[in-house]
Amino acid sequence: MAAPFPLPAPMRRALELALRAQEAEEVPIGAVVTRNGVIIGEGENRNRRDRDPTAHAEIVAMRAAAAYLDDFRLTGCDLWVTLEPCPMCAGAISHARIARLYYGAADPKGGAIEQGPRLFMQPQCLHRPEVYGGLAQADASALLRDFFAARR
Repeated sequence: MAAPFPLPAPMRRALELALRAQEAEEVPIGAVVTRNGVIIGEGENRNRRDRDPTAHAEIVAMRAAAAYLDDFRLTGCDLWVTLEPCPMCAGAISHARIARLYYGAADPKGGAIEQGPRLFMQPQCLHRPEVYGGLAQADASALLRDFFAARR
């Protein structure tokens, strides 16, 4: 099903990265960090390849953006990701001071933004980005559904 409007380029790139992760037999999730509309960091799930439980697409993309900016604060940056971030990634998004979070598919099992713990709604959360969910939801959901169906 086509979106009623053109998909923003950063989300298209995040979907491309998710496909690349899938080709590497990783869970197909991709993420992109932008500042002023320019991609400054990108990542895909790399847990298996890197043997790293923290190598989620969001973390990989934020690390690349922080290196690009030479700063651990990603103030004024946007994060585009194909799946609702988990608690670990949501915490990192808050600590990095991401301005806006755009994500594709909701994650009822592991999400922490609008599902589960709703981390940004907790009083202990010191920075809350603007959140926009559901971008490319059908495409992102299909990638994940097909990936897991092939493994059952």
